[in-house]
Amino acid sequence: MKPVQLSSGRAMPSLGLGTWNMGENDARRQQEIRALQSGLDLGMNLIDTAEMYGDGGAEEVVGEAIQGRRDSVYLVSKVYPHNATVRGVQLACERSLQRLKTDYLDCYLLHWRGSVPLAETLDGLQALKRAGKIRDYGVSNFDLDDMEQARSLPGGKDIVTNQVLFNLTRRGIEWNLLPWSQQHNVPVMAYSPLESSTPGEQRVLLGNRTLQAVAERHGATPAQIALAWLLRQDQVIVIPKSSNPEHVQLNRKAADIVLTAEDLADLDKGFPRPRKGTPLDMR
Repeated sequence: MKPVQLSSGRAMPSLGLGTWNMGENDARRQQEIRALQSGLDLGMNLIDTAEMYGDGGAEEVVGEAIQGRRDSVYLVSKVYPHNATVRGVQLACERSLQRLKTDYLDCYLLHWRGSVPLAETLDGLQALKRAGKIRDYGVSNFDLDDMEQARSLPGGKDIVTNQVLFNLTRRGIEWNLLPWSQQHNVPVMAYSPLESSTPGEQRVLLGNRTLQAVAERHGATPAQIALAWLLRQDQVIVIPKSSNPEHVQLNRKAADIVLTAEDLADLDKGFPRPRKGTPLDMR
């Protein structure tokens, strides 16, 4: 898996592990830890989490999973918008670090845009970077106008990534945000690459006949093809979440699938490209 180069000079793994809904049920805790460790064993060294997930519970799960192997993990967490003042973001980061049992984050993201002025949040993120608490910072759920505004502010050009909802059924960013991101070297982190865990939403994606046909040609699962479609794109990082170690192994194999021109043309028919600009999809 070729890593994605960031504007800071550092690199981020292109395929990682999401943690949404982890840390919410003690009965699942050990399985969640095993799933994360299985991914790390397979070279999926990026873990994405947030203070919001399980009210910090997901960060605690991650903290246990990475014990003894922190140096090999690229660790991302996210701050609530209401904690994103200059002082608030520093306190929130310290709490996240304590739950994660580490003294730094590889990348820290503003989870979504709130009422705190972006300039103030950027000041706080820059202070964390100077203090060595974070190595890089970015944003999440920012549309094109948000990105352009952020980059016009002091520290805005140091934003290294934007985490957004992106998958075969959510292709809206291809209209303008993704081309802009590629032009400005701001890689996109695709969350919910297989849609949410809601059965109805997953059926729309994984039950698509075109996707299933492409999967059959490759002897793969529809989920693997959906991940491979994202991974083939320039400056796109993919963070599927799974609490099942077997599913994690299947996700890892998606990085080895090479889609053909015929595959891509078929997927464009089954999941049409956007024909106009639309508001950014979020969840």
